[in-house]
Amino acid sequence: MLPRKNHSQNAEDLKVFYSRHPQKMLPGSIFWRIAEDIPQNLAWTLMFLSITVPFLLWWMITSTGLVSPLFLPSPSQVLGAFQRLLASGDLQTDTTFSLFRVSIGFLLVAVVSIPLGLLMGAFASIRALLEPIIGIVRYMPAPAFIPLLILYFGVEETSKIMLIFLGGIFFNTLMVMDAVKFVPKDLLESAYTLGAKNRQVLLQVIFPSVLPSIIDACRVNIAGAWNLVIVSELIAATEGLGRRISVAQRFLKTEEIFASLIVIGLIGLVIDLFFRFLLYVVCWWATD
Repeated sequence: MLPRKNHSQNAEDLKVFYSRHPQKMLPGSIFWRIAEDIPQNLAWTLMFLSITVPFLLWWMITSTGLVSPLFLPSPSQVLGAFQRLLASGDLQTDTTFSLFRVSIGFLLVAVVSIPLGLLMGAFASIRALLEPIIGIVRYMPAPAFIPLLILYFGVEETSKIMLIFLGGIFFNTLMVMDAVKFVPKDLLESAYTLGAKNRQVLLQVIFPSVLPSIIDACRVNIAGAWNLVIVSELIAATEGLGRRISVAQRFLKTEEIFASLIVIGLIGLVIDLFFRFLLYVVCWWATD
């Protein structure tokens, strides 16, 4: 009976095999490589297709005439609506108001949630004190607070900004907290060994370590802020992209709804690219 090989012997045999047959180490198609980069030209091609294919399908469906423009306007109709809104100045005004509300609301979210998440992640006592109530409140839909916000703050800007704040504060706090919990213990022990105090560990060890995760959390959660500002403008606003969609729906101007949605998507893309650029500039050591 042949003796069994242990794990180290098997590993050595695999190394010898792959050194003699290097082509066996790579999958047959670069498209399906797990956790590996793809060539830059392939990446650009796929990104181009992700935009052009849906647009072509949209154009093909509307050009057949099988779907009424009331339900699905053609790209040319949406472009015409965009040009009308741009010429009248309504699009610029609505976009400015929505951007202002999102910027102020999410700035408040960042100012409160980042320090709070750092403290909850670093200190188990603060986490035990705040995590249960945050865990309960974060499951309450933020739009459900709109009647209360209107009652407390009226229909002016404050109620809309507070809705964004309530909708983002809890998720951002928990995401920052989770990032802090994964900071290596060896890193913290090394800092304490060198004589660091709690404040120094928080500001000079933990915060730089989780800064990439903080930026990513903000990049993800600001999309929720856009959803909430549109909801708030649908209910009580005289300006804003959400208000524009509500008015267009009332008068069955579907092309204006599509135009407003595309503008919102483009603004979201610019914001996403901004956060990616910020991550690249501020945390260059954490990017590929």
